[in-house]
Amino acid sequence: MGSPARDLTAAAVELFYEQGAQATTVREITKACGLTAGALYNHFTSKEELLFTVIMGSHATLEQLVVAAQAEAAGPRGQFVAIVRVYVEQHAQHRKSSRVANREYGQLGKDRRAEIVSIRRRLRDRFIRVIEAGERSGDFRLDGVSATIVARAILDMCVHISAWFHEGQPLSIAELQDRYVRLALRMVGASDGHRPE
Repeated sequence: MGSPARDLTAAAVELFYEQGAQATTVREITKACGLTAGALYNHFTSKEELLFTVIMGSHATLEQLVVAAQAEAAGPRGQFVAIVRVYVEQHAQHRKSSRVANREYGQLGKDRRAEIVSIRRRLRDRFIRVIEAGERSGDFRLDGVSATIVARAILDMCVHISAWFHEGQPLSIAELQDRYVRLALRMVGASDGHRPE
């Protein structure tokens, strides 16, 4: 059995995913854990802090994994593939917390929302730089389309996996990664002559 804080966070993810953060009450979260309504305040100052914990955890983990994967990859194409694979895996494997994180961050107060927006911007800008490097190296051909537009389209495509994917789909997560890598490479005008790395 987990700690009360972990139990509360897990229950919150389920409820926020099913009915949205705004519609979820503290009483519903604590009841799902078999705790009294006041128990939440032993671990979180408010429902918003609990929501922030879920959202920040998802975003911080994604950023850490992206940075690590990119560092291990060679060249713009390898880095591009590595980032796409991380995005696909995280949003498929942790679809509920990912869906909550991407759908509910606008519910946070100004300062907490700014922290999340900053991470999202760093991730987007990192991916844009990889695409721009790939265009300079000749790995990618954007044909006049801005790297920003292409990056947004690819990341949005990956993020929305959390809206529909679940275990038991015809594709495994690894197969989904391969399919999305091929789609993403086509979107940057990369050669289809290689299998996904």
